[in-house]
Amino acid sequence: MKFNRIFMVLLLSLALTLAGSGCVSQGEGAEEGENIEAGVENEVLNIRANPVTPWNPESTEPVIDPTAYIHPQASVIGDVTIGASVMVSPMASVRSDEGMPIFVGDESNIQDGVVLHALETVDEEGEPVEKNQVEVDGKKYAVYVGERVSLAHQSQVHGPAYVGNDTFIGMQALVFKANVGNNCVLEPTSAAIGVTIPDGRYVPAGTVVTTQAEADRLPEVTDNYTYRHTNEGVVYVNVNLAEGYNA
Repeated sequence: MKFNRIFMVLLLSLALTLAGSGCVSQGEGAEEGENIEAGVENEVLNIRANPVTPWNPESTEPVIDPTAYIHPQASVIGDVTIGASVMVSPMASVRSDEGMPIFVGDESNIQDGVVLHALETVDEEGEPVEKNQVEVDGKKYAVYVGERVSLAHQSQVHGPAYVGNDTFIGMQALVFKANVGNNCVLEPTSAAIGVTIPDGRYVPAGTVVTTQAEADRLPEVTDNYTYRHTNEGVVYVNVNLAEGYNA
């Protein structure tokens, strides 16, 4: 028993000595304050310019409305515009370093684990890759997400892609080389690939739409449709979350 007490006292003494020397908190050879500075730097690296590459000689910083909220565990990189009251949740990735630019309109939300990325929009000779762009109001984008759009958990919008206003992209759904109209719903695990989804249509859960004929036959969002008002509620929640996190 006496030996155990002596042993515990020695361990406590060693721990206090290490803590006092800075070895525990900063690591061997660390300068005073280095860890604090590194911590601050790491916090801002989730919002940063794209790197210079053979297809893009310029770095561009994201443009983020001050009322938007970007969670520290989300990343927004490169030529990205984030509109007012947008909520970007943990582990979301908005990465405009290959295809660019990416635009996200006011009051939209990018939920946990969502990916926004795009195919190369400029080749190594500096020429635009037209097939990898979408045009909105005379301007070209790699990915364009309109206003009051919900991108639910783990969904992906991979450019070239367009998502219209007031549309709900469900959990684990995919939009790739596709245009999705206004007031649409992609139910969970569905996909729109290489097609245009007309306004006011929905894609049933698990359905993969790959031809325009299939897209044109999609059912309409009617007053009796189960998820008719889902997006309105989701937008309301996330706009208030963005405001609350920024408070």
